[in-house]
Amino acid sequence: MDTQYEGGSKGDPVQITEDEAAVYDRQIRLWGLEAQQRMRNATILVIRLRGPATEAIKNIVLAGIGKLVIYDSEEVKEEDLGAGFFFRDEDVGKKRVDAAKARIEALNPLVTVQALRHPTILEQGSLEALIMSVDLVCVTDWDREALININDICRQFGKPFYAGGTFGLLGYVFCDLLKHDYISPDRSAPKEAPKNVKATASYSRLSMALQHRWTGLTKRQTKELNPAVVHIILALWEYQHKHEGKLPDDVDAASELGQIANSILATSDVNRQVLTSVPLDLIDAMSTSAAHEFSPTCAVVGGILAQDILKALAAREAPIANFFTFDGNTGGGSVCRMNM
Repeated sequence: MDTQYEGGSKGDPVQITEDEAAVYDRQIRLWGLEAQQRMRNATILVIRLRGPATEAIKNIVLAGIGKLVIYDSEEVKEEDLGAGFFFRDEDVGKKRVDAAKARIEALNPLVTVQALRHPTILEQGSLEALIMSVDLVCVTDWDREALININDICRQFGKPFYAGGTFGLLGYVFCDLLKHDYISPDRSAPKEAPKNVKATASYSRLSMALQHRWTGLTKRQTKELNPAVVHIILALWEYQHKHEGKLPDDVDAASELGQIANSILATSDVNRQVLTSVPLDLIDAMSTSAAHEFSPTCAVVGGILAQDILKALAAREAPIANFFTFDGNTGGGSVCRMNM
């Protein structure tokens, strides 16, 4: 059984050696020794190894975290070979974590990698024990109910939580960092005497964030948040819930997906001068592409996900607050504060 969990920051902090300092020299110059030390002592759990997770893992491992725990019970499929650059043709049929582990370790031998694959790990007691043993949890490309459940367990044990995923050309990153302290530049300080100040942000769990209402935003503020993309992502989660975890993969699903999206839009109080209904072309595109991965979208979303995880660990600068969406049709992204 692969359920022996070690890690987290319960023990004495591991000090960065001279050899490690040489490897991470450029990063230490960028965000400081203290921040690198926090990363070095962090154990991160990543659940599900699809495209965005592949990119995120690459970046956080190269940055120098202490330990990475990866969980996925599924086998490599042919469609994983496009965006999953840890997989090769000969890996099809193997467990994803087994195929990826050695290639992740090769990125940075200083990082310990533990691979977990047994489905019973997701049973409540085992999952709680696993989450207790790590410092931060990241779940990618999963359905809404699973994300809410894991987020709630993370809340129970005081662990920061990230979720990310893609739907065709669209993607998202959500984070719940509980009460997060960080160092931020003082924008009011004169340019000739820059200084940093300590700031605190209080986050909402996903179940609360999904109750967000757009009341009171101006036309300009609403436009900047790209509400059509936010609401089609929420609609895709609801579609999954209605169809036992399956995403739409046929133009015939467009009618139902559109009804769901516009129903959610009607209750969220979005400024009607900006959006009265989710655009038909977006609904049609998602009905046929949401179930498929596109490498460029995975790279962007996975990169943002990794960057924000490292930012949260380093406690320097403000992380995402709290729902980032990416629109591959335009190449733009926006951050919506949902019930924060």
